[in-house]
Amino acid sequence: MIVSIHQPDYIPYLGLFYKVSCSDIFVFLDDAQYSNANVHDWNRIKTPQGEYKLKIPVDYAFGDPINQVRPKNELKWREKHLRTLEMNYARASHFSQLFPQFSDLLMADYASLAELNMAISKWIFNGFEFKVEILRSSEMGLHSLREARVIDICLQLGGHKYISGHGAKAYQVEANFNARGLTLAYTDFQPIEYTQLWNKQCGFLKNMSVLDYIFNCGFDWQQIAEKIAAQNSRDKLP
Repeated sequence: MIVSIHQPDYIPYLGLFYKVSCSDIFVFLDDAQYSNANVHDWNRIKTPQGEYKLKIPVDYAFGDPINQVRPKNELKWREKHLRTLEMNYARASHFSQLFPQFSDLLMADYASLAELNMAISKWIFNGFEFKVEILRSSEMGLHSLREARVIDICLQLGGHKYISGHGAKAYQVEANFNARGLTLAYTDFQPIEYTQLWNKQCGFLKNMSVLDYIFNCGFDWQQIAEKIAAQNSRDKLP
């Protein structure tokens, strides 16, 4: 059983979805501590002037978990994000089909930032037709932290392999996973080029929000998988 884990981020980049596609079980770490340095409440889209940050105003106290952070909907940020997306992606091939679905999701009421982010990501998982079980850490009754918590989640789920992002290399020790019967692997995701708007103005921009991909290319996961596999094969050549 292959497990991956990630905090619920706002409209994440393709790398997160690639990690999920390689997993049997994906766990939202929804009770991790909120950080305004991470992309829990913001992400990047492409405009004719280059990348632009969509930011959610939130109400929180230091140390709050993501599932206790409240988006400040009274500030009308959702309407602003939707207008910005429409201004910059109206010409994209799949925008007219997918924008109404995204708009309905965004305008719904959620108890927390985590609930909003998980709802959007689940919609995208379904669009890409991922066959993966989706869970959340807050329902697992665990109290360990950082690396120990990752290991405990995997073992509780019967996992034998954990797929991690490269950022966790700073604190994860492979021997600790191996000692508990787990294989630690790091994602081999690489940014791919695909059809984007505004290339004449600012060239191709990598690692935009997944919305940039699906508005331009639709829910075409096969294109992503094939391009990543081709890049990885080229990198292995002598």
